[in-house]
Amino acid sequence: MGLLKTFFTNCACPQGRMGRAMLKFMNLCHAPLTNWGLKLVNIQDGWTMLDIGCGGGATLQRLLKRSEGSTVYGIDISEESVAKAKKVNAKVLDKRVFITQGSAEKLPYEDGKFDLVTAVETVYFWPNLPDCLQEVRRVLKKGGKFAILVEVVDGDSMWTNVVEGMTAYSPEELKTLLDDAGFIHTEIHRMKPSNATIIGVKA
Repeated sequence: MGLLKTFFTNCACPQGRMGRAMLKFMNLCHAPLTNWGLKLVNIQDGWTMLDIGCGGGATLQRLLKRSEGSTVYGIDISEESVAKAKKVNAKVLDKRVFITQGSAEKLPYEDGKFDLVTAVETVYFWPNLPDCLQEVRRVLKKGGKFAILVEVVDGDSMWTNVVEGMTAYSPEELKTLLDDAGFIHTEIHRMKPSNATIIGVKA
C-alpha cells in the first residue's frame, strides 16, 4: 500500500522516476474521459485554447486535432510534466503549442485570450478553487468556455485516501462553484460509471 500511495501521490505534482511513470499512465488512462468530454464542447477551427494541469501533454494533442489552425497552450505546476508535455508535442512546440510551468492560482496570460480552457483530472489539487476559477474566467474571451473533466466525483472515494492533498467535488458542487464565479449556461454531463464533464461559459 505504501508504494501504491507514493505512486498515486504523483498525481498532484509528478516528480522523479515515479512521476515520469505516472505521466505515461495519465496519457493513456485519461484518453476515454478526455475524448468523450471534448466532444461535448463543440470546438471550432482557429480557436486559442489552454489546458491547465496539462500533465504529459496528450490533451494538448487532442485539442489540436479538433481545431484546424488552432493554437494550444499548456501549463502545469510540475517541472517533470512540462518536460514530458514538451517532448510529446516536440513537432509543433513553440509553433502551435506553447507550454509553461505555473499554477492555476496565477495564470501568466492576458485577459480574454482563450476561446476554451480545459482542466482534465486536475481541479482536485487546485488550492483555493474559487480564486482559481476567477483566474480561468479572467483569461477567457467573452463567450469562451471552461470544461472541467473528472472521474472522481465522491468526497468519500478511496482515491481521496490514497492520493495526498486530493479533494473530490461532485458535479453539482463544481456547477455551483462555476455559477458563483460568474459563469453562465453551466451544464453537467455524465458518463457511467462516474465520469463527468462540467462546462461553463464566460458571460
